[in-house]
Amino acid sequence: MAQLISTKPYMLRAMHEWCVDNNLTPHLVVAVNGRTRVPMAYVKDGEIVLNINYSATKDLHMDNESVVFSARFGGVSQNIYVPMDAVRGIFARENGQGMFFELDDTTDAEAQPADEELASAADVSPEDRSKNRNNKKPTLTIVK
Repeated sequence: MAQLISTKPYMLRAMHEWCVDNNLTPHLVVAVNGRTRVPMAYVKDGEIVLNINYSATKDLHMDNESVVFSARFGGVSQNIYVPMDAVRGIFARENGQGMFFELDDTTDAEAQPADEELASAADVSPEDRSKNRNNKKPTLTIVK
């Protein structure tokens, strides 16, 4: 049997449409890696939350591989590229309803770290890195 296409891009588009149809503001939760193109100044703890409402984006395009659009950050227009494997969830800002996706271990292992992560990783010993990795607990942050 041929390999099936992931359901994530279909669910993402459906949740986006549901938000827009209900006059809610869709926000995308993205895990930043080397393939993700977002303004690094707005990345916190390796993630960024992006407003993907039509009024906040230009030329929004969601296909099975990526989410691509232009948006203004601090008044400066920037082109955004989010590979589908970096999408962690989509939710409505007004009520928090949405959908979050499980992490794919193979995708995360293949993802290249961002340039800033590479620079800071050079200053940390391998022992400290393994300690930090083991001490991190998953958290859920409510974004309003």
